[in-house]
Amino acid sequence: MALDLNAMAVFAKVVEVESFTAAAEALGLSKSMVSRQISELEDELRVRLLNRTTRKLSVTEAGAVVYERAARIVSEANETARDANCIEGAVRGRLRINAPMSFGITELGAVMPKFMARYPELTVELALNDRQVDLMEEGFDVSLRISKLTDSSLIARQLAPVRRPIVGAPSYFEKFGVPRHPRDLADHNFVLYSLKPKPEQFEFRDPGGKVFTVDVKGNYLCNNADAMQGIIKAGQALCLAPMFLCADALRRGDLVSVLDEWETEPLTLHVIYPHTQHLSAKVRAFVDFTVEEFGPGKAPWLLDVAAGK
Repeated sequence: MALDLNAMAVFAKVVEVESFTAAAEALGLSKSMVSRQISELEDELRVRLLNRTTRKLSVTEAGAVVYERAARIVSEANETARDANCIEGAVRGRLRINAPMSFGITELGAVMPKFMARYPELTVELALNDRQVDLMEEGFDVSLRISKLTDSSLIARQLAPVRRPIVGAPSYFEKFGVPRHPRDLADHNFVLYSLKPKPEQFEFRDPGGKVFTVDVKGNYLCNNADAMQGIIKAGQALCLAPMFLCADALRRGDLVSVLDEWETEPLTLHVIYPHTQHLSAKVRAFVDFTVEEFGPGKAPWLLDVAAGK
């Protein structure tokens, strides 16, 4: 029996997204075409693969067996295409990138023209948000993350450290005083990053290497670092700010950092991508580009602010 591989791929997509309509949109087909492909596959196999009602779509026992094989066939076909692409070395197709909102705007967005000019046959879809996405589930090829990584199913390439000093406007310190020890921060007002699991808790490492936490308070919580800047620069609150956002303001004197002798919880910029036997040319090109632009010693925010460089 020679099965229609296109129909198998359509069936696999319908099962994955649990919808004829969503599968049609994902595959660029009409809903009627998707329905016809499934019906023809069922006729060819002489089994019912799906139970259809007006409200629900479910897989039959036979359908579950066919889906497992179909998904494997689709995966192997995609792997074959990636292998061919790697052999040819062509950087083309669509590259879906995810990155944090503020970093994407201030840093990644600034260097993307260079990347696009280097690879004119590539189409890039850049999605910026501050939540941690599931690369596999949401169909991203690669992501930039500034966090502690816990997902072992992903490959992570370490780029640059991201220091986060305590910063505020000179007017804030003139009015409320300068903290001399991290524990003094309990008496100050903060803008808090609401996506952090414990936004009111800061971790510090003293000059001797001992780690301790400090509980702070704040009357303004926000899920985006860019939106925090107005309150800080107005002298109304302090902030634990990533250096890539505050470096320029520190150089200009618009913001001042305090307690620099105590290191705050360290974070690192990583470029991550799913495990795969062969890395596609387009993903490899982007990974290499991020190392070129944001690797150790190259990231713009690593410049010595205190020295005015």
